[in-house]
Amino acid sequence: MTVESPSGINRTVAGNQSRKSRKSEPYGGERQWFTEAEIEKLMTTARKHGRYGFRDSLMVLLCYVHGFRASELVRLQWSDIDWERGLIHCRRVKNGTNTDHPLTGRELRGLRKLKADQKPPSRYIFMTERGHPFTPDGFYKLMIRLGERAKIEASRPHRLRHSCGFKLANDGRDTRAIQFYLGHSDIRSTCRYTDIVATRFEGFFED
Repeated sequence: MTVESPSGINRTVAGNQSRKSRKSEPYGGERQWFTEAEIEKLMTTARKHGRYGFRDSLMVLLCYVHGFRASELVRLQWSDIDWERGLIHCRRVKNGTNTDHPLTGRELRGLRKLKADQKPPSRYIFMTERGHPFTPDGFYKLMIRLGERAKIEASRPHRLRHSCGFKLANDGRDTRAIQFYLGHSDIRSTCRYTDIVATRFEGFFED
């Protein structure tokens, strides 16, 4: 009998060491976020080439739209979805603020299909082909594979969270609102997005 458990539990020491080394990988000056075109390309690549492409593309979409960390994404359960109000409960790590986010129509349709197709049923939203909940490491490897196939470099999961933050900042959203949307416990973490938003430099040079 297989007992489901939240991701990240009962991992080996080697697995923990691997996760730490990945977390400390430097960006080396590269852009820390995806463009919207790149995110669509990753999702298209997932649908075309992955055996579970629909699930994989939905993982990319939710991670981007809600600024999930990999560990937050894979721990999502169906009970976190409020179908009547169209909301998703975002449970944050690192002492972050838990909030409810509105779901887009695209997300709701995708989640309904995924739930209907999930066999056997599970309380977790994202399951592997072996019937276990996805792990952060599993999602990391999935993103790397998608990036290689889509020819998008450094397609780490955390870049999806950064993409969400930079997108909201470029849209002119209030810094405090972005802080609570991403679940930052310290607003200084949010300022990394608003401090370098491109619109701040508009008009510096004109033709």
